[in-house]
Amino acid sequence: MAHLFRDLSLGHSKRGTTATVAATAVTATAMPAADLPSPFGQLTPTLTDSDLRLTAYEIFVSACRTSSGKPLSSISQADRSSSSSSPTPTPPISPSLQRTLTSTAASRVKKAFGLKYSPSSKKSPSGKETSPAKAAKKPMTVGELMRFQMRVSEDTDSRIRRALLRIAASQVGRRIESMVLPLELLQQFKSSDFTDQQEYEAWQKRNLKILEAGLLLHPRLPLDKSNTAPQRLRQIIHGALERPMETGRNNESMQLLRNAVVSLACRSFDGSEACHWADGFPLNFRLYEMLLEACFDVNEETSIIEDVDELMEQIKKTWGILGMNQMLHNICFTWVLFHRFVTTGQVENYLLDAADNQLAEVAKDAKTTKDPEYPKILSSMLSSILGWAEKRLLAYHDTFDSANIDSMQNIVSLGVSAAKILVEDISHEYRRRRKSEVDVARNRIDTYIRSSLRTAFAQIMEKADSSRRASKNRPNSLPVLAILAKDVGELAVNEKVVFSPILKRWHPFSAGVAVATLHSCYGNELKQFISGITELTPDAVQVLRAADKLEKDLVQIAVEDSVDSEDGGKAIIREMPPFEAEAAIANLVKAWIKTRVDRLKEWVDRNLQEEVWNPQANEEGYASSAVELMRIIDETLNAFFQLPIPMHPALLPDLMAGFDRCLQYYITKAKSGCGSRNTFVPTMPALTRCTTGSKFQGVWKKKEKSPNSQKRNSQVAVMNGDNSFGIPQLCVRINTMQRMRMELEVLEKRVITHLRNCESAHAEDFSNDLGKKFELAPAACLEGIQHLSEALAYKIVFHDLSHVLWDGLYVGEPSSSRIEPLLQELERNLMIVSDTIHERVRTRAITDIMRASFDGFLLVLLAGGPSRAFSRQDSQIIEDDFKSLKDLFWSNGDGLPADLIDKFSGTMRGVLPLFRTDTESLIQRFRHVTLETYGSSARSRLPLPPTSGQWNSTEPNTLLRVLCYRNDEAASKFLKKTYNLPKKL
Repeated sequence: MAHLFRDLSLGHSKRGTTATVAATAVTATAMPAADLPSPFGQLTPTLTDSDLRLTAYEIFVSACRTSSGKPLSSISQADRSSSSSSPTPTPPISPSLQRTLTSTAASRVKKAFGLKYSPSSKKSPSGKETSPAKAAKKPMTVGELMRFQMRVSEDTDSRIRRALLRIAASQVGRRIESMVLPLELLQQFKSSDFTDQQEYEAWQKRNLKILEAGLLLHPRLPLDKSNTAPQRLRQIIHGALERPMETGRNNESMQLLRNAVVSLACRSFDGSEACHWADGFPLNFRLYEMLLEACFDVNEETSIIEDVDELMEQIKKTWGILGMNQMLHNICFTWVLFHRFVTTGQVENYLLDAADNQLAEVAKDAKTTKDPEYPKILSSMLSSILGWAEKRLLAYHDTFDSANIDSMQNIVSLGVSAAKILVEDISHEYRRRRKSEVDVARNRIDTYIRSSLRTAFAQIMEKADSSRRASKNRPNSLPVLAILAKDVGELAVNEKVVFSPILKRWHPFSAGVAVATLHSCYGNELKQFISGITELTPDAVQVLRAADKLEKDLVQIAVEDSVDSEDGGKAIIREMPPFEAEAAIANLVKAWIKTRVDRLKEWVDRNLQEEVWNPQANEEGYASSAVELMRIIDETLNAFFQLPIPMHPALLPDLMAGFDRCLQYYITKAKSGCGSRNTFVPTMPALTRCTTGSKFQGVWKKKEKSPNSQKRNSQVAVMNGDNSFGIPQLCVRINTMQRMRMELEVLEKRVITHLRNCESAHAEDFSNDLGKKFELAPAACLEGIQHLSEALAYKIVFHDLSHVLWDGLYVGEPSSSRIEPLLQELERNLMIVSDTIHERVRTRAITDIMRASFDGFLLVLLAGGPSRAFSRQDSQIIEDDFKSLKDLFWSNGDGLPADLIDKFSGTMRGVLPLFRTDTESLIQRFRHVTLETYGSSARSRLPLPPTSGQWNSTEPNTLLRVLCYRNDEAASKFLKKTYNLPKKL
């Protein structure tokens, strides 16, 4: 109970010392609390607060009496005032009740409550200080104080004490916990002990209703349906309520009542002798509430009495009868403190502070208790407190203002404390999710902020709408959203100044959450407004400017509030996506970009159809369409950066991506139709074997067109009729792509320069290349150059020079159809390429021509058709010719590097030795390699190895082809026997 009742003014009790004041106290009515029902459940409506208060007082007096072991009595006001001179001795008083209250020093409870009390002086009801000597003239015992606080008359108190004396005399040694007090009281008094019959009947009915509540309606132990005692007791009580029974003697009706009561009250779950008649929930809590309410001054209902320590000590002695303990006391006392605040005008904040501090004790209890019923009771009480607090906090802008802002912190603290116990100590779900470290306080405050600000926003929006309607006929009236933006800005500032400092205790970024909520609310309205904008009208400009200013103000508050956060406020900023004010401008700019990109694509289509790829078009030998394309892109970039918008860096990627796609489209169109390696390489003829002894058989076929030549020519017929696919034109295409690669780099640097000169650019806009460089076009240029260079090479070798390669080289007698014609034609084409093509891609193009030449030479040797045949003696001619082919590209050191030539001639170096190998060795090697490749399945019959195109001296198909073109009897017989190959196609 640390720091309860801080700054509470003590000694303001208006307790009177006369019988008149006491009588007034007895007739005082309880404080209304219709809006705050008890969380512990409702008792029967026939039991009034007065009934419960009297019963609670009886329990208090009996518990205090038995705890001391001495008679309990009280001194009347008259006796007290004359006690020093009266010769009549006073009855003995229990030491526990006889303590002089005015002499109390600072004690345990006071420290826990945080009371600041000076025992040297006290204040009178008028607020004036009285001396300790004067105050000490009329000392009051704890018993007298409790009677006064509980509004019990002296007559009633005297009757209770007489009854307890009689009970003690008749049942010596028996503890009060083993008795049923209402039953014993009924046993002691008859109607003559009361001033009138009406008082007696009211007293009897009260005790009977208490027995009914404690034993039948709210028993400590559940009633056994098979037990007839509850029904008997119910009949007796109802009968007595209708027609009063005779009490105060051992008659039959009293004996029946006693038997029925005892049979129910003496049921035990722990073997003790205690009777259970007032310890059932919620009766025990309601009775205990009545006792704790006595801690507050009767005449000053928001003040705690000075002598709360002594009184609390005595109240706790009732725990045995009421079935209470420290944990249940903490719950009940918390509720009493909170209830007192609510029902006394909600002005004394120290009561909330006291309840909040008491909750700290409750939280400790909740973590340690094993009682299965405890969480239910606690949950009910906390839910009631939390419900009351949240009703105010979920719309705290309506609840609090500058006049009552001080109470907000107390209410928030109490609500958060209740929520934390409910979630952390009662909720099973929280325990399962504990590892995720749920911050209950922060989550609750987050909810309060968002809920209250949404409500406040709706109110100011309605106000702005009304203001707009009132001024709609006035000139220059502001649009609703412009008015709303101004009001939201003021609300945000008020939130930051008034409420956020309070809420920051539980949520370090409360102001950030608040502005994020307002940002979201306003953003939803702005989004609807922007969706209807087709052009920038004056109203639209006003709204967008107001929205932009509001957003900057809100973001600034969020950033300032989050300066100490781990992420620098990024989480809050993520909740504040930019207003659609900028998005509206961005959409217009995107439409501008799309229009220009679409036009550029149409331009590419139109101009590429007219492009002739003329090498004489300009000195550098590239297409004029590419020059114009790059000029258009450059001009469009300049126009883009001149647009009066604040988001050039954000929209630049859209423009760059559009250009990138157009450039890629141009490159794809530029290389389409130019063919590829497979377009020009002829199809290999079927395998045949040589006709031995007729070396000139192929001479007559030299003048004929082979089927392969015819097929090859049909594949490229379309190119022969189109001058745009000639060797110079292909070189221009390659040059164009190389020029575009270089121009793209220049454009990218120009973009960076534009960005540096752009006011809206920030340092992070230069931290990476995303959106500022071309992604597709450079790769497309490189791939296009590779594709066209290879197509150029294979077109020259297999198409343009087919008459000296495929149709001429080694046809008939090898010695009379050697490589010189091919070398001459090849050299002429190399000169054309070298003079036309850009120097940066010249080496690549010539290297590709060399590779194509080597492939053509190998194809003639291994797939040249039946018009070719080679003897072992021809191997030297072949080797010499290949050396001449390499020398052409080496060009005495002025051509390609020797290591590059060696790299691409590796396959030839492996295959050429096969032509000088003897036939038998070739056959044996072929058998061996085939068996290795196909395993035991090839022993009975050698399979025909497929053509892989990967020529190699250890590859079965390569060896087979050397045998097919071997002008030798042994080779021919082997092929005839093994595969039955024909001699001609």
